[in-house]
Amino acid sequence: MLRSPGFTPHPMHIPDGFLSVLVSIAFWVVAAVLVGIALRKTNQVLGERQVPLMGVLAAAIFAGQMLNFSVTGGTSGHLLGAALATILLGPWPAVLVMTSVVSVQALLFQDGGILALGANLFNMAIVGVFVAYAVRTLLIGVLRKRSWGVFASGFLASWTSIFVASLACALQLALSGTSPANVAVPAMAGIHALIGVGEGLITVGALALVYAARKDLLTVGEAQPAGNTGVLIGGIALSLLLVLGSPLASSHPDGLEWVAEQKGFLEAARGVLYNIIPDYVMPGISDPRLATIVAGILGATVVFGLAYGIARAERRSAAQTGARG
Repeated sequence: MLRSPGFTPHPMHIPDGFLSVLVSIAFWVVAAVLVGIALRKTNQVLGERQVPLMGVLAAAIFAGQMLNFSVTGGTSGHLLGAALATILLGPWPAVLVMTSVVSVQALLFQDGGILALGANLFNMAIVGVFVAYAVRTLLIGVLRKRSWGVFASGFLASWTSIFVASLACALQLALSGTSPANVAVPAMAGIHALIGVGEGLITVGALALVYAARKDLLTVGEAQPAGNTGVLIGGIALSLLLVLGSPLASSHPDGLEWVAEQKGFLEAARGVLYNIIPDYVMPGISDPRLATIVAGILGATVVFGLAYGIARAERRSAAQTGARG
C-alpha cells in the first residue's frame, strides 16, 4: 500500500511486487504450516480467560497499528504488537491474534499484497512472536526477583521483535533480487532500531495499564477468578480511543516505504487486485477524518470477531476432546 494524501494512517506491509513469485509462494507455505501448528497448539493451551482476551488484543493491535508515530528524518513507525500479544497470551495464541490482524489488513484494507501475505505473516505473526517469546523468557528468568523485570523484559522483547522482523523482511527482499542484502539489511536494521524504541515504549505503557488493572493477566496459564467483563469493556474502550486518534497518525512514510524510496525500489510495488477500503478510508464519506475513523471501527470489529471466533472454536474443540478423553 502506497501513501495517499490527507489524514489517513500509512502502515505499509510488504506489497506485491517487492518479492519474487517464488519467494512469496515459499513463505505462503511456511506461514500456512506454522499457523496450522498454532491452531493445534492453541487448542491445547487456551484457557477460558484468554477467549475474550484474544479478541480484545486483536482489535487493540489493529487500532494501534493505525497510529503511525514520527521517528526521524521524515520517517514514521507503527505498533507491531507481537510482543504484547505474546506476553499476555503465550506464543501460539499470539500467532493467531497477529494472523487475524495482518490477514484482515491485507484482505479488507489492501495493506500488504495478497501474494506477499505469507511473507508478512511470517515476519509479523511468527518471527515477531517467537523472537519476543525467546527474549522475554530469557530475561524473566534472570529478572524474576526484580519488580521492574516485567517492564524491562517487555521493552527488550518488543524492540527485538521489531528489529529481527525487519531483518527477515530485508532478507526476503534480497532473496527476491529487489535489493542486495548489503543494502537492504543495514537500511532496514537502522531505521527499525529506532522504530523499535517506540514499540518498546508503547508496550511498556500497555503493560503498566494491565499491571495496574489486572496483574494476573501477566502470568499465562495461572488460574484466575471468573469474569472477563472488565477485560472486554476496557479493551473495547481502548480500541475505540485508538481508532478515534487515528486521523492524527503521522503522514511520513513508514520504515519499509522509506527504505524503498531511499534505495530506489518503491516503483516495484504493484497495484492491488481490488479495492474495498484502501488506505483505511471508508468509501463514500467525504470527510477524511471521519472516513478513517469509520474504517478503523469496522476493521477493529472484524478483527475482534475473527480472533474471538477462533478462540471460542478452539476452546470448544478442547472441551470436546477432554470429554471424549
